[in-house]
Amino acid sequence: MAAKVKKAPRPKAETPKGFRDYFGADVAERKAMLDRIAEVYHLYGFEALESSAVETVEALGKFLPDVDRPNEGVFAWQEEDSGWVALRYDLTAPLARVYAQHRNELPTPYRRYAMGPVWRNEKPGPGRFRQFYQCDADTVGAPTVAADAEICAMLSDVLEVVGIPRGDYLVRVNNRKVLNGVLETMGLADDAQQAAVLRTIDKFDKVGEAGVRELLGKGRLDASGAYIDGVGLSDDQAAPVLAFLTSKGADAGRTLANLRDAIGASAVGAEGVAELETMAELLGAQGYGSDRIEIDPSVVRGLGYYTGPVFEAELTFEILDEKGRPRQFGSVSGGGRYDDLVKRFTGQEVPATGVSIGVDRLLAALRAKGRMGGATTGPVIVTVMDRDRMGAYQEMVAELRNAGIRAEVYLGNPKNFGNQLKYADKRDAPVAVIQGSDEADRGVVQIKDLVLGAKIAAEASLEEWKSQPAQFEIARSDLVAEIRKLLDKSDA
Repeated sequence: MAAKVKKAPRPKAETPKGFRDYFGADVAERKAMLDRIAEVYHLYGFEALESSAVETVEALGKFLPDVDRPNEGVFAWQEEDSGWVALRYDLTAPLARVYAQHRNELPTPYRRYAMGPVWRNEKPGPGRFRQFYQCDADTVGAPTVAADAEICAMLSDVLEVVGIPRGDYLVRVNNRKVLNGVLETMGLADDAQQAAVLRTIDKFDKVGEAGVRELLGKGRLDASGAYIDGVGLSDDQAAPVLAFLTSKGADAGRTLANLRDAIGASAVGAEGVAELETMAELLGAQGYGSDRIEIDPSVVRGLGYYTGPVFEAELTFEILDEKGRPRQFGSVSGGGRYDDLVKRFTGQEVPATGVSIGVDRLLAALRAKGRMGGATTGPVIVTVMDRDRMGAYQEMVAELRNAGIRAEVYLGNPKNFGNQLKYADKRDAPVAVIQGSDEADRGVVQIKDLVLGAKIAAEASLEEWKSQPAQFEIARSDLVAEIRKLLDKSDA
């Protein structure tokens, strides 16, 4: 007797680890925000670009999180004819590939914006997903810092347009060349030591001036009590770094003067300070003062990647953390000049600058400010009282849609009217339309204002539904006009 074949187990209905599903309200809010951002980008003369979600691992290059194993850090697989390919890690590396591939057809400078999901094969955590949205704008082929200043101005405009008021954000600007000048003044020729100093500088926000001083020297005890070895610099060697990090003055002029002191006789450092001064002048000419965009040497994120100006947008209002403690919301965007990225493809240096906005972070900020995440409005629901009159219900829906009113006919089993009411509640419907054969014979419909009316229990009878004070009868011919009145009233 043949062995009984086991049935294959049913698959689990669950999202893979590090991923999430986005439902109607989330998708609608994100689209609304991105549409507003796109309007600003378009106003500045940037063109949309949708590049492939898949790139060769070679195109992603050294900016991968793990260069020794091409399938680590990214979601990668090997093709028989084209080697390793991967889901894009960000939107910048694809831009470099696109520009290198199509540079003869594209204008120079090339100004583009891109919005879409990116994927990172990294350990997920609270609020950290393996798929998330980015929103980038970049200028390729413009060597002048006027391009960097323009990106900063555009970023300021974006934040205000989406609903972050002036005073609740600050675009902070620094320059990698200034840091190079500091390293030069310190006399550090060893690449490993320079890298250690960069890593230490990157901890300034967390450990402060005293912590950086300790880490540049012998080391320090961290919060857990573990001892962290320092870089091993003398106090004299560490002094330029600390002068650089603490050079922010009362205004741009004072900050620039302090930076000149920090870089000493370094030519590259002086070039960086001059670029910051030019950016401040250009932004001031456009009306962007230090209340919106300011020079801040403590901006050190990504300095290993960027080659000139760097900037980030920080939201300065307070929120409560998971333990109920007040804290500043923090950064929602970062960017800068990266003149070496396209060179990987062309062999020639191509100047480029750009910014990337963390879409989920910015959406969370807007919800914290009460600018998003409010009650959603669903469609008008035309209920079904008689199965054989579906054509009449579809006619009503068509009239509403043709008038620009979102509407649908209930397409579930109409036998239990309570289920239709329950459905209307779940859809956050503002209005329900009811017409049985009696109303049809008299040329009328029943309108239920669900915004003003009390919620009806799922078991409520049709008579109880009709007896509610927010329900009234109108002529069938007045359907569109009466529903529009109700919707306008609920939006007011």
